[in-house]
Amino acid sequence: MCETFPTSGNGVALKTSISRYQGMLQILRFNWPWYAAAFALSLSLCAALPFTSLPAWTRGIALAAVVCATLWAVASLLVSHWIYDRSPLRKWDWIPRCMPGSRIRAVNIHSGFDETSAALRRVFPGAALAVWDIYQPVVMTEPSILRAQRSHPPAVRAARVDLGKLPEPNNTLDAAFLIFAAHEIRCAAARTRFFGELFRILKPGGTILLVEHLRDWRNFLAYGPGFFHFPPLKEWLRLAGVSGFRLTDHFSITPFVSVLLLTKPQVL
Repeated sequence: MCETFPTSGNGVALKTSISRYQGMLQILRFNWPWYAAAFALSLSLCAALPFTSLPAWTRGIALAAVVCATLWAVASLLVSHWIYDRSPLRKWDWIPRCMPGSRIRAVNIHSGFDETSAALRRVFPGAALAVWDIYQPVVMTEPSILRAQRSHPPAVRAARVDLGKLPEPNNTLDAAFLIFAAHEIRCAAARTRFFGELFRILKPGGTILLVEHLRDWRNFLAYGPGFFHFPPLKEWLRLAGVSGFRLTDHFSITPFVSVLLLTKPQVL
C-alpha cells in the first residue's frame, strides 16, 4: 500500500474541501485494484449464496469472508482519513522537535513517490536538504507506486540513487528522513545494506527519522492482510542493531503510525 500526505505543491496543507479527504482518496486511487477485488468478492458471494445448496458451515465461511472483506476495506479508508487528513501527522510541526537543529545538512529519501520534500523544505528553511529517490522496480514491487507516479509528478526534483551505494562521503550528513519509504524495500538483505550505507554517511550524532506503519495488531485491525506489507518493529530494531544505530526515541502518531529516531553514536 502506498502512503501519501495531502499537501500543496509548496508543502502547505491545502484548505479546500477536497483536501479534507485527499489523503484517503489517494489511498483509494493508488490501491484501487485491492478495493475493487474486495467489493467484487463481497457482491458476488452475496448474490450467489441464496441460489446455492452448500452446507450451512460452508455458507457461514462464505458469509464471514464477505463481512471481513467489507469491514477491512471500509476500516482501511476510515483509518487512512484519520491518519493522513485529520491527525497531527500532516501538520509537520512535530518534526523539528526530533532534529538536532534547524540549520542541518540532511537528505529526504523516498521510494518512487514524494510528497514530503516540499514540506520539509518549508519546515527547515535554513537546511541544506537533498532529495534522493531509491526506487528500484526489482526490489520495490508494489504496483501502487507506479500508479502514484503516473498521477502525481514530483514537486521537488530528486536524484536517483543506488540504495546500496549512497552518493555521500563518510560522516557528512546530520539527518536522514525516511517517511513511509523504507518499507518498500521488500528484501531484508537490501534493507540491511541500505541502513549500513545510512550509518556510513551520517555524522556521529546524526539521526534517522523513520516513520512507518508496523506489522502489529492495530494495523491488522485497520488493514487486514494488507498489514503484511509493513515490517514489524523487531525488523527496524534489527536493522538499527546490525548497522550500529541506537534507538533514541520511539513514539506514535495515532495508534497506527510509529516514529523511530535512530542515532549514530558520538564515539565509535
